[in-house]
Amino acid sequence: MPVTPQAARTQARRKYERWFGSWATSPTNRPLLALPLHPPTERQALADEASAIAWVKSWTGIEPAEWAERQWASLGRQSVPERLILDRPGDVAEFCGMGAHWRRISRRCARILEAFPASNSDLQAALVRSATELAAMEDDDFTRLLDVLAWLAGNPDSGLYVRQLPIRGVDSKWVGTRRSLVERLHQAVTGASSLGLAARPELIRLRFLDPDLAPGGLRDVSAPLAELARLGVQPRTVFVFENLESVLAMPEWAGAVVIHGSGYAVERLARIPWVRATGVVYWGDLDSHGFGILNRLRAQDLEVQAVLMDTGTLDAFSDLCVPEPKPFTGETQHLLPDERLVLQQLAGRGNVRLEQERLAWPMCLAALRSATGLGALGETASGPGR
Repeated sequence: MPVTPQAARTQARRKYERWFGSWATSPTNRPLLALPLHPPTERQALADEASAIAWVKSWTGIEPAEWAERQWASLGRQSVPERLILDRPGDVAEFCGMGAHWRRISRRCARILEAFPASNSDLQAALVRSATELAAMEDDDFTRLLDVLAWLAGNPDSGLYVRQLPIRGVDSKWVGTRRSLVERLHQAVTGASSLGLAARPELIRLRFLDPDLAPGGLRDVSAPLAELARLGVQPRTVFVFENLESVLAMPEWAGAVVIHGSGYAVERLARIPWVRATGVVYWGDLDSHGFGILNRLRAQDLEVQAVLMDTGTLDAFSDLCVPEPKPFTGETQHLLPDERLVLQQLAGRGNVRLEQERLAWPMCLAALRSATGLGALGETASGPGR
């Protein structure tokens, strides 16, 4: 079937969108698109002469099209477009309506390669990955990007926080909102995996449920991970809850600390010696991600006991379940057999989730008390008093 100009432009656009990053960083001299146009045969032209004439006219004036002479017995000598040849990236871009885009991205890649020639090969690969972002940037932002890369390359260990960078025109949030792009290009330019900037401390929220454990009387604390690791406390129970509301709701509890796990960041808790020595009682949402987080916590070679993440809890509060928009599909090799069974039931019931805050609080406290053998101060597992 004869190829129309619109169909040819569509094919050229697909090829351009796939390859423009590579073309902008690695010049090529070979034809980039050689497309047969499949002009009508003599029989087709005789069967529908009007369509054949219209098709030939549609290619008139399109310069990349190569024409050929055909000698037909019934129609005589005819000149028809035979092939579309696009030799250079700019030819492909202009033909498919991406000329301005090509001029912008090719110019920007050239400027970066000229600015940092010593890292040419690695930088070419990084530019290919970044080409879409680079082409979409405003001119002022691209200039700022060059300035940021140059400053970071010249100050490899500044120790500054990202908002402290003394680069004219770069406000406090500019790098933060483009950090992945900056890091990718910076590593290609310098070979360094770090920007040399100071990192914010990893803060962990926790509550000392037993006043005797609270350092200096501080009960509700957000502190850097490194400082908590140096803290000389010896709790009998370390609770880790997925959601902050449950952390805040906990009463005073003999020998206990409760930590906000912060979702999948829970793995960092294994770097706290007194957490590792004590082990963890973990309570997450009864959903696939709750078990994904539990699996990640167990992967740190911690002793972990899960509570309220069982079939009985799911059945008792099934009326409070809601659909889970995007279930977890990762590894579960650290889950126990019963936990894998619950995970399968969640999927079998339509990928539901049961948020921990929705459970009856007295029942939750009773389950936590049963798991630890301790409860609110003044209680034992069997009831009030000691």
